[in-house]
Amino acid sequence: MFFKTTAVAALASATFAAPLLAADPMDNPMVGGAAMYADKTIVENALNSADHTTLVAAVKQAGLVDTLSGEGPFTVFAPTNDAFAMISEDSLSQLMMDENKAQLAKILTCHVVAASAMSDAIAGMIADDGGVHPVPTVGGCTLQAKMDGAKIELTDEQGRTATVTIADVRQSNGVIHVIDRVLLPAM
Repeated sequence: MFFKTTAVAALASATFAAPLLAADPMDNPMVGGAAMYADKTIVENALNSADHTTLVAAVKQAGLVDTLSGEGPFTVFAPTNDAFAMISEDSLSQLMMDENKAQLAKILTCHVVAASAMSDAIAGMIADDGGVHPVPTVGGCTLQAKMDGAKIELTDEQGRTATVTIADVRQSNGVIHVIDRVLLPAM
């Protein structure tokens, strides 16, 4: 699968490397009304979040469940249901059709980095790069990370900006940062 390519992993590791920290599950924030456990995978935790039902359905439709349940490490910028609601119902329905599976997978993998990066590490990279840090994703997109006060913002290749609303949700195979907008690749 394209997540396992050496070039992507090497690029992501060199650009966005941070250690995966073991944590007490009770230290993780609640997401979508559910406890997030550091000993569960990204998919296992996302299944329990009431705020991520659309993302979970999209991950299933795109055939990415096995990958995001894998060893990782991954950093996932996870759009909420409200973020998906910003996309027209017709457009979202089209994306979820079998014939558009590759396009859906491309969009979703533009939310995934092949490394585990906590928010303090991301903030440090942003500072080290003079206020904007390029974030290459496994989907081939490059997001631009910057700070807005204490919040991390990500700008996609179409100039749309998402804000991290819940940071540092540790997983057994990486970390999730909840975001308020779906990020899109250049079309």
